[in-house]
Amino acid sequence: MKVILNKDFSTLGEEGDVKEVAKGYARNFLFPRNIALPYTPGMIKIIEGRRAEIEARKEQKRKDAMGLKEKLENLELSITMPAGANGKLYGAVTNQTIADELAKNGFQIERKRIELAGSGFKNVGKYKAVIKLYENQSSEISVVVIGQEIKTETHEAKPAPARRKRGENREANDAPGQEAAPAENTSETAAEQQS
Repeated sequence: MKVILNKDFSTLGEEGDVKEVAKGYARNFLFPRNIALPYTPGMIKIIEGRRAEIEARKEQKRKDAMGLKEKLENLELSITMPAGANGKLYGAVTNQTIADELAKNGFQIERKRIELAGSGFKNVGKYKAVIKLYENQSSEISVVVIGQEIKTETHEAKPAPARRKRGENREANDAPGQEAAPAENTSETAAEQQS
């Protein structure tokens, strides 16, 4: 089913784009949320009437992306992570870690737009990360991962509590002043009750 996007949607495209999607996806998700409109002659005329406005917004996004690209390429992120003596990190620097660090520097970038080699940086060192900006524009930033050695305290081993053998020190566990009841012969009492 063909639809016309009414607004930018990251997984499909931008406002004004014509996309082919499943009927259920269009009816149950895109139309109720006003993300897309049905591809009909009437809707095509409405979108064509807004075409100049849509193109002006796209041009502004391109300019913003170029300005952001220049700022990001001049930026070098330093991330301090806990690491062992050999430089291996306890954990990894992921795209979410970089997005958080960029937010501290005033850049609001979604983690989905940040690409790292592999599943993240797992050692101390200098790396490159690619940030997708707008359309086919992207920026490459330098990321320096600094290891912070964690000092571990050594605790003296406590001696394990002594374990008692079964039946040992049983008298010590009985309450003071109470004597153990004599054992009854259960077979004799059962015979007396029957007669």
